Amino acid sequence: MQKEKVEEKEQDQNIEVNQEESTDQPVVENEGNGPETETTEDEPTEQEKLSIELSEAKDKYLRLYSEFENFRRRTAKERIDLIGSASKELIESLVPVLDDFERGLKSMDENEEMAPAKEGTELIYNKFKKILESKGLKKMEVNKGDDFNDDYHEAITQIPAEEELAGKVVDVVENGYFLSDKVVRFAKVVTGAKS
Repeated sequence: MQKEKVEEKEQDQNIEVNQEESTDQPVVENEGNGPETETTEDEPTEQEKLSIELSEAKDKYLRLYSEFENFRRRTAKERIDLIGSASKELIESLVPVLDDFERGLKSMDENEEMAPAKEGTELIYNKFKKILESKGLKKMEVNKGDDFNDDYHEAITQIPAEEELAGKVVDVVENGYFLSDKVVRFAKVVTGAKS
């Protein structure tokens, strides 16, 4: 009898040990696809980790590429602006010389003895004017009777004028110029005032 009791105790202990071992170890299922691996629901698999790293690398690459494209465009624009502003300063300083040529040619019209000198001066003036025009300089067209526009005109003075010329350009004292559609020098004009 005692022998039977000892055997029952040993069996009970074996059952308890088996139950403890089964609760401590994770359940591993193998469907015949390869060696047995232990997986838990919290940890991503190796393939999932690699796909996450790949997507992060792609995202970093796209951001870096777009930043480089923005940098390239910005520096190209800055370079063009720098070249344009350098020529703008030079052309602004040459515009008064163009005015002097025009005044000189007008004064030569009054004196017939200056005809040969006038021809030479006109050749130089035309060449100088064409060079400036090839660099983007354009004369502002302002005529008597045009509306005064403070975006393009600078009013030097007002004189009493007829009612139809009130607030309009009466005379052009100095021509205005554009450089690449930007005003380099405003046209200096005389405007009409209501009498």
